[in-house]
Amino acid sequence: MLRQRVIIRTLGVATAVALAATACGPQKTEPAGSASKVPSASAAGSTPETSPSTDNKPADASPSPSASASESASPSASPSPAVKAVMANGDESEQVRELQARLKQLKYMTVAPTGFYGSKTTAAVKSFQSKSGLTASGAVDDATWKKIQSVSKKPTADELRPPTVNEVDAPDPRCMTGRVMCISKESRTLAWMIDGKIVSTLDVRFGSENTPTREGQFKVEWKAKDWTSTIYHTPMPYSMFFSQGQAVHYSADFAARGYAGASHGCVNVRDKGKLASLFEQVQVGDKVVVYW
Repeated sequence: MLRQRVIIRTLGVATAVALAATACGPQKTEPAGSASKVPSASAAGSTPETSPSTDNKPADASPSPSASASESASPSASPSPAVKAVMANGDESEQVRELQARLKQLKYMTVAPTGFYGSKTTAAVKSFQSKSGLTASGAVDDATWKKIQSVSKKPTADELRPPTVNEVDAPDPRCMTGRVMCISKESRTLAWMIDGKIVSTLDVRFGSENTPTREGQFKVEWKAKDWTSTIYHTPMPYSMFFSQGQAVHYSADFAARGYAGASHGCVNVRDKGKLASLFEQVQVGDKVVVYW
């Protein structure tokens, strides 16, 4: 009898975890039935909702094997040394964050630095290269990086990590007591609050009309620093589950495309560093309020 209870309890826990794991994931841009894309090794663990190949990566970022073969086939042509990109689509690093901050100084970007090299960064780099007489590949080679550095200044801490892009909304009354992730759909912000005081803020985005993020008062049910959706097979770093399968988690797709995309109900965060810090502070049982 005792053994049967243990088995039943174990199955119940496994079922609950399975439900939470599969109920949330990213909105895909490709049509239904198309093959899923696997992130590259450099982006694995930091691209929960799209791989670099779906982020408008320029086709001419590197020469194709056939093109290289045709060029080397000519006896009169001397081989050209390959130019290795310093930064390119799909990269994620502090150097990318600095690049974005410098491009924002130069008015080539309008969004805050995220550290993720996506479609917006690629477009900004291409524009800079075109106006600077450089090869407009969208990838930052050594010549492009040196040129950007020469016409911009070293970014300040605030330029690298602005407190938030969106203006924080007035907290819901339910957020004024205790430890709360106060999430406003109106201002698209998450305010981490303790006893009515805002400790930190982050930009967030939500599910689409067909897969909305639930509103109401919840609590953090469980956390997972490294989690992968069992439906969409995409990483969801720093997940904090609060309503069955819906969770607050980092989204590289949000970092790259901003509000052009959506989740399947989760609350996406685009600043991985700030979310990592929040993840360490939030405890299981803390309140979560999602409101308009």
